[in-house]
Amino acid sequence: MANANPRKSDAAGTTAVTHRTVQIDGVEVFYRAAGPVGAPVLLLLHGYPCSSFQYRALMPALADRWRVVAPDFPGFGYSGTPEENFVFDFDGYAYFLDRFTAALALRRYALYLHDYGSQIGLRHAMRRAGRVTALIVQNGDIYEDTLGPKYAAIRAYWNDPSEAHLAVLERAVSEEGFRDEFIGEVSSRVAPRLAPDLWRLHWPLMDTPVRRGIALGLMKGLKENLRWFPRYQDYLRTYRPPTLILWGPQDGYMPIEAGRAYLRDLPDAQFHAFDDGGHWLLETHLAEVLPPLRDFLGRHLPAPASASTRTIEGVPV
Repeated sequence: MANANPRKSDAAGTTAVTHRTVQIDGVEVFYRAAGPVGAPVLLLLHGYPCSSFQYRALMPALADRWRVVAPDFPGFGYSGTPEENFVFDFDGYAYFLDRFTAALALRRYALYLHDYGSQIGLRHAMRRAGRVTALIVQNGDIYEDTLGPKYAAIRAYWNDPSEAHLAVLERAVSEEGFRDEFIGEVSSRVAPRLAPDLWRLHWPLMDTPVRRGIALGLMKGLKENLRWFPRYQDYLRTYRPPTLILWGPQDGYMPIEAGRAYLRDLPDAQFHAFDDGGHWLLETHLAEVLPPLRDFLGRHLPAPASASTRTIEGVPV
């Protein structure tokens, strides 16, 4: 008897999310994957303070037609924390992304960019422009003149790296600080959609001296990262990748102006704002995000007539 539900057809086409690890330069890297092996790939890059966990609901919603892959960056989530031979800055993570895509034999893919993942993903795209077929940008800032008011504490440290200003950043790297990142900006009507798992489960994974130091170092490194903003913008103008912009305006770091700014360099990009949404749209507005996202992927990441199988050591990736 034929299976009447195409979303649950066979092992190759399953929408179930699988959880895997791969060794990269001696580091165990955790990643989630779903969708038909050989289908067009969407690489999902997480932000702060989170991991691939933030894509757990999106992945099965796309995996009927696309191969979706989401790694935990080293020092985050379930991936290892290398003690040496790894630089925990945006350039170091861009290099890691190079190694990760090579390890999984991913040769062409679209990128889902969010938060820090935008900085990392765009540095990767600048190096590997021929691989990147399209971009989805969701609350990831690359325009200095549109940075929101929540950058004030970070700017204060940049201008005066005193113990007092450092202490403010250190307090943010805490369970309470993580909670505020998730629910501190959206309305009381929207906040209950954000599961406490996001901070209560993630914080124990981050609560080590080394990992807290990594998180703090990335905040400090945002100053240097500002010098990359014109380079990101130049990449967009030069290569004009098909781009979908999804934005939650209730975001103290990245207000609505930060999303619209992409249209300066990508006037043909699709732009969708979700008025009562904030930084974590996939937690609060997934049903509204999916139609424009699936439409965009259907036009810019279509399934090939025939798909080849990719495996690592006999395991589909």
